[in-house]
Amino acid sequence: MSAAPTPAAAAPIRVPAGTTAEQALKGAGVALKGPDGAVVVRDLATGDLRDLAWAPEADADVEPVPAASPEGRAVIRHSTAHVLAQAVQDLFPGTRLGIGPPVENGFYYDFDPERPFTPDDLQALEKRMQQIVRAGQRFARREIDDDAARAELAHEPYKLELIGLKGGAGEAAEGADVEVGGAQLTMYDNLDARTGDRVWTDLCRGPHVARTSTIPAFSLTRSAAAYWRGSEKNPQLQRVYGTAWESREAHKAYLEQVAEAERRDHRRLGAELDLFSFPDEIGSGLAVFHPKGGIVRRELESYSRQRHEEGGYSFVNTPHISKANLFQTSGHLQWYADGMYPPMQLDEERDAEGTVRRQGQDYYLKPMNCPMHNLVFRSRGRSYRELPLRLFEFGTVYRYEKSGVVHGLTRARGFTQDDAHIYCTPEQMVGELRGLLDFVLGLLADYGLSDFHLELSTRDPEKSVGTDESWEVATEALRQAALDSGLELVPDPGGAAFYGPKISVQARDAIGRSWQMSTIQVDFNQPERFGLEYTAADGSRQQPVMLHRALFGSMERFFAVLTEHYAGAFPAWLAPVQVVGIPVTDDQVPYLRDVALRLQERGVRVEVDDSDDRMQKKIRNASKQKTPFVLIAGATDAEAGAVSFRYRDGSQRNGVPVDQAVAAVAAWVGARHNADPTAETPLGSA
Repeated sequence: MSAAPTPAAAAPIRVPAGTTAEQALKGAGVALKGPDGAVVVRDLATGDLRDLAWAPEADADVEPVPAASPEGRAVIRHSTAHVLAQAVQDLFPGTRLGIGPPVENGFYYDFDPERPFTPDDLQALEKRMQQIVRAGQRFARREIDDDAARAELAHEPYKLELIGLKGGAGEAAEGADVEVGGAQLTMYDNLDARTGDRVWTDLCRGPHVARTSTIPAFSLTRSAAAYWRGSEKNPQLQRVYGTAWESREAHKAYLEQVAEAERRDHRRLGAELDLFSFPDEIGSGLAVFHPKGGIVRRELESYSRQRHEEGGYSFVNTPHISKANLFQTSGHLQWYADGMYPPMQLDEERDAEGTVRRQGQDYYLKPMNCPMHNLVFRSRGRSYRELPLRLFEFGTVYRYEKSGVVHGLTRARGFTQDDAHIYCTPEQMVGELRGLLDFVLGLLADYGLSDFHLELSTRDPEKSVGTDESWEVATEALRQAALDSGLELVPDPGGAAFYGPKISVQARDAIGRSWQMSTIQVDFNQPERFGLEYTAADGSRQQPVMLHRALFGSMERFFAVLTEHYAGAFPAWLAPVQVVGIPVTDDQVPYLRDVALRLQERGVRVEVDDSDDRMQKKIRNASKQKTPFVLIAGATDAEAGAVSFRYRDGSQRNGVPVDQAVAAVAAWVGARHNADPTAETPLGSA
């Protein structure tokens, strides 16, 4: 579900010393209920979020954080995770606690129970959580020193481990910084609304909502296995996922979107439409495309190739495997080794007695195409007159993704990038970046995506190479190109690759989900590593700027995104079968085959259903296969030299002369319309 706009910030509110933030907000007339109601406040002096029960020692200025804001939702979700953990320990005594952070659209909590949770257990837990919410328990923050925390949590081994990681927990375990990310340890007690007695407690940084009864809407979604701290060497825990929202309406809308996303899941549609599969015999994350999926993929690639040729790109091809030295030069073995398949040692020589005469060399499956493109550039002398040189490849790469994150075509271990590398002079860089962004956005729109925003990923000082000056120049060039596009620009601090900053194009699909599409990266580093040079106009040798650009990210991932965007009902120009001819009786089969031949002569992909099924079942089959055009012919149609159209929306147009029908279908396909034709669409429109 896309985030709702954050309500406009009000003027700062003064919290007098010794007064709680909640009292100050009430005095200022700030709402404390509903989507716009404050759940916590931001201390403007430090930027920290504070509980409503926070009472500063000196006067402080704060701003309310509404429930419907991203930070407000995170607080609600983290509080709901605590309610879940309390419910688990109520119903399953002895269960030990892991970590329970908020995540996008929800939360999770990791547990070490005596046995895995079942679907019935989740129902019981959700019911118990509802009781805790209705009880209106109060969240109360309590500071504690390390030794006291260890004594209090002696029965919680995972929490004890987190105490030892205090301050660096975020790096040690995903989500751990919500518990021990600061210098001061704190506990959050859940207190009985009437008596004030402690009901339950957890190690946590906070902040939290004031009371459990202010959690508006939530549900548990699923459970799964998860290794403690993400390492296969650690114990396997049970992770329970849930979602929580600022209102019942927002919760309902999200659940409806999830249900629609499940209906659109490309893995399910891939099987139903016979597009692709993942045979166990090949391996996890390695797809094979079936004939119908191959047609869609070919059309995606063919149109992309055409546009790249028009855009002045030169096509290259490079191997799937390389000596290790190439990736040492590029820096990938230093910065990216965990994402690469293990090396293969080849070319070892032995004598007749079996003694090694020459050691073999390590070879790697390539995780990136860029090092090989650098070798193409370096293969001969280059002049400034050749720049910008735009090299393009449908290059297959291999990355060793952990089994837990492999997900259909969207997170695969082998995939083909529509990969380009542009080599230009520093003076050409800004203009080339603008042109690249226009090219990317225009081509994505041609495939039916049009709702975009941009993300600017900047340097992580701990995981990067190159000078501060080169990073600043590259980052500013990207920022300017992004601003010139007029699209929303969202910062991503520290998210850049090790060799340079990047812009990511984020596209929203038909149900409002954001997908990362194209990336554009500036790289001063690899040209230096590979010694790339060109002869400038004054005869000097200069180093080019290198721009990385993957338009779709990968063909597989883009295939998945379009499958889900169109719910498998691809536009006619991409559809594996564009027309199905259905005879009313067997007598019309020869007639429809003649119509099919005429369509095939116009480049249309057509089939005639001459099976033994009844006509209505043939129509249902064509509908299930999401065929854009169904042409039906009975005896009257055949005598009149006509056909009847049936469209995806169920509308129909009868008695269309064959010449007109063939021309209309060919024109629609040739125009690459992304909308579906209907009975209301004028025949022959293009």
